[in-house]
Amino acid sequence: MGHLPDFIQDLALILIAAGVFTILFKWLKQPVVLGYIVAGFIAGPHINELLTALSGALWGTGDFYLEKFPSVKDVGNISTWADIGVIFLLFALGLDFSFKKLLKVGGTASVATFINMGSMIVIGYGAGRLLGWGDMDSIFLGGMLSMSSTTIIIKAFNDMNLRKTKFANIVFGMLIVEDLAAIVMMALLSTVAVSRRFEGSDMADSIFKLLFFVFIWFVVGIYLIPTMFRKLKKYLNDETLLILSLGLCFGMVLFASSVGFSAALGAFITGSIMAETVESKHIEHLVEPLKNFFGAVFFVSVGMMIDPAIIWEYAPIILLLTAVVLVGRVIFATLGVIATGQGLKVAVQSGFSLAQIGEFSFIIATLGMSLGVISEIMYPIIVTVSVITTFTTPYFIKMSPAISGYVERRIPSKWDRLICGYAFSDYKVVNRQNDWNKLLKSILQQVSVYFAISFAVMLTCKMYLIPFIAGNIPGIWGSVLSAAVTLMLMAPFMRAMVMKKNRSQEFKNLWNDNHFNRGMLISAIALRIALAVVLASAVLFPLFPAAKALLILIALTVTVGILSSGRLKKHSRRMEARFLENLGGKQEYEEKRAAIPVTVANDMRAKDIHIEEYEISPNSPIIGKTLQELKFKQKTGVSIITILRGNRKINIPKAGERLYPYDKIVVSGCDGELGELNASIENGKHLESSSEAPQHHINLSQYEIESGSPLTGKTIKELNLRERTETLVVGIERNDESIVNFSSDFIFQEGDTLLLAGEQEKLDTFDENTRT
Repeated sequence: MGHLPDFIQDLALILIAAGVFTILFKWLKQPVVLGYIVAGFIAGPHINELLTALSGALWGTGDFYLEKFPSVKDVGNISTWADIGVIFLLFALGLDFSFKKLLKVGGTASVATFINMGSMIVIGYGAGRLLGWGDMDSIFLGGMLSMSSTTIIIKAFNDMNLRKTKFANIVFGMLIVEDLAAIVMMALLSTVAVSRRFEGSDMADSIFKLLFFVFIWFVVGIYLIPTMFRKLKKYLNDETLLILSLGLCFGMVLFASSVGFSAALGAFITGSIMAETVESKHIEHLVEPLKNFFGAVFFVSVGMMIDPAIIWEYAPIILLLTAVVLVGRVIFATLGVIATGQGLKVAVQSGFSLAQIGEFSFIIATLGMSLGVISEIMYPIIVTVSVITTFTTPYFIKMSPAISGYVERRIPSKWDRLICGYAFSDYKVVNRQNDWNKLLKSILQQVSVYFAISFAVMLTCKMYLIPFIAGNIPGIWGSVLSAAVTLMLMAPFMRAMVMKKNRSQEFKNLWNDNHFNRGMLISAIALRIALAVVLASAVLFPLFPAAKALLILIALTVTVGILSSGRLKKHSRRMEARFLENLGGKQEYEEKRAAIPVTVANDMRAKDIHIEEYEISPNSPIIGKTLQELKFKQKTGVSIITILRGNRKINIPKAGERLYPYDKIVVSGCDGELGELNASIENGKHLESSSEAPQHHINLSQYEIESGSPLTGKTIKELNLRERTETLVVGIERNDESIVNFSSDFIFQEGDTLLLAGEQEKLDTFDENTRT
């Protein structure tokens, strides 16, 4: 028998362990992530040390247990696969992220997250310093303690049927903001770790560089990737779409690493760009098995880092940090939500839901370990804190209403506004802004975007194009060609920066109003022209350093030529139109498929009426029943607005409409009503789920129409066979001819043989039922 490589043996061991413990933790109704961590510990290098110690303590010898408990031999290989797992996790997170989704969660989530994360970073750093840890350990500790666990929170909300509640929506919004903040934090921590310094100027430079590259990647990605998917659509099946998506992901990972950023950032950016494409859900579905596999390997590798000896030695520190997480995150998350105007009960429930750390803390710890800037003891400590806070999360969520009630009863009456909150709705009526505000806001946005793109094109040319041309065409002609090509690539964006909004309705209104406005508008155009001249000069000066005065004149001439070019005008408009089409393509596609317009949903949400969509499980007991039989309105208070069945949309369905597997019902109701509906549907699915085979099978049977049969000379429609016999005619044989395509107007004749489908009991009584 051949010897398998250690890597295959290790992979087999961790997958077997992961499979066993995930099933066990599912049975215990605990998060699967904890099962992976325990599996990692069991398969890891420290299990033998623990068994030896236990054997020695119980029986006085370390040889009582198996001589060698199976464990992973080469942790390095597993670490490499775990790194791939982080890439897949961040890519999948990006696919579910979308920068538009970040804008939709509004100020509530952003402000609350800023207060919560900022406070926990400071407290974590202070706790690290009080424990005698160094600056780098303390900085990373602050980052780890500031991150909640999306996986654990979603699991808890699903188990407790809380996903449709108001505070759950706020928590989900905060998690979205946290995800983006975590990506930024990882990039900044990498910079700090490499430079070994924490100075304000360095951080400002790193933040500017990060935001600049993220912006450019996003703009270029939105312009290119959706267009590429549309052009290649006829070649994209599941296989090619998956390979292309992963190729783009790992290509961005490679590029991000080459310019000094983390691989995780490249994967996340690629996912967020693809999230704006029509294919995003399809890609997410295709990537999910790979994400689950490599993600499992990552969490198993986390468990391998748990050293019982370190946990025992540092138990007081673990308990201290656990208390910091449980108390600190509850307090500051609650205060953050209150600061946005939400009521006390919602704020307390949100704060208690966020009282844990999870997967992002592991990723930050892994980053610190890979960079060699944090102590080895931190990893098992932070994992243990995460495990403890994961177990406490459901209990914290359950006790939050009681805690909020206790606090409310002891708040002075003059603070009643704190209990009720003052943020009535995220959808406020905004008074009409004046033309100046609208125009200046639009101009500022346009100038910022197109200046950044022009600057990025110039930097790219300086890094790659100009050195290439200079190496092949030395001297003045190489410089001339470099300048010409660079300015030509920048020209569409420079023109858009100066000319956009100069023909808008606001511009015309202000121009026709008075002479003062005309002077200000001309000044605004002149300022934008000056920016274009600065960009052109930045290209020309390094290439022709000896003639600066002449170059300014040339730059001005080039700028005027760019602005007056009709060809560039068409090209610029065409590029902008494509970008906007790509950016809004997914939203337009989803709005066409939506049951009701987004504006109507927003108006209803402002009145505390929520619109939700539920998919009917194949195991649900409501399948085949009519809406009249189900009585959703009477039992839960929700109203059925639409039934989506494949490409068919049934608006305002009638009481006699039946529900079928994979139907999507769009319902409206308040938080409590939706919670009741969700609970009834989930309970139904749970009751129907069984390891036993279904008791009612569909069988096939033949029935020959004999002389004197009541079916002779009648049509299927007249006989109403489906309702009378609860069977279905799937085929007919007549004169040795098999007929499978027939309408309800088909007339039966004597001698026809019917091929029937149905439950055996109904097939047996078919003849009897046709005569009643």
